[in-house]
Amino acid sequence: MKEIINLSKGQTIDLRKNSKGESIYDLSQVTIGLGWDVKQTKTGLLGKLLGNKEEEYDLDAIAFLLDANGKVENLGRTAQINGRSISLYEGDVIYFNSMKHPSGQIWLTGDNRTGEGEGDDEQIIVRLNSLDEKYQKILFLVTIYQGRQNNQHFGKVKNAFIRAVDAKGREIAKYSLSGNESMNGMCSMVFSELYRHNGEWKFRAIGEPNQTDSFAEILKRYIY
Repeated sequence: MKEIINLSKGQTIDLRKNSKGESIYDLSQVTIGLGWDVKQTKTGLLGKLLGNKEEEYDLDAIAFLLDANGKVENLGRTAQINGRSISLYEGDVIYFNSMKHPSGQIWLTGDNRTGEGEGDDEQIIVRLNSLDEKYQKILFLVTIYQGRQNNQHFGKVKNAFIRAVDAKGREIAKYSLSGNESMNGMCSMVFSELYRHNGEWKFRAIGEPNQTDSFAEILKRYIY
């Protein structure tokens, strides 16, 4: 029988071992799945007459690959588009405009729903065993695209979770964080991290909300 660890904020687990210290997981490929639902808006006759519709949220999964100093070493290439300098592709930041790392060992699949009302909305897949040793930590975030402009925030999101699944589809750990009053006005969140410790990979649930809806603002903490 498989053992699933339901994490609490700040809790850390060794991905290679279960609670008995046994190595049971296949880390040749690990899927980090993000999922969420948007709270249903109240409807009624007046809402129907006014044509009110349920809000659509665009949540994005992001990963930062960090070196031994906890920094993103390679921000990627830049390009000039319509007179503006657009950066961050083919670097150590994985997001919707740069979905695959140059190493080929970590990538974003895009939207991916695997079950009605549950399952992953977006997935980031990483081959931990073949990831270069210079990468000591992977930080996972989720942001609400144009959240501040659209007055959208995590206080309106429910059933938010992040989970780790091994190469054989076995769920290793899951961290749940439902929207509550403390999430009001928060448009991004550092969900979790994978990091190396004494040659082993560990998974830590973070759950750190931020008011900004731009991952670039959070990225400033992690660049040289």
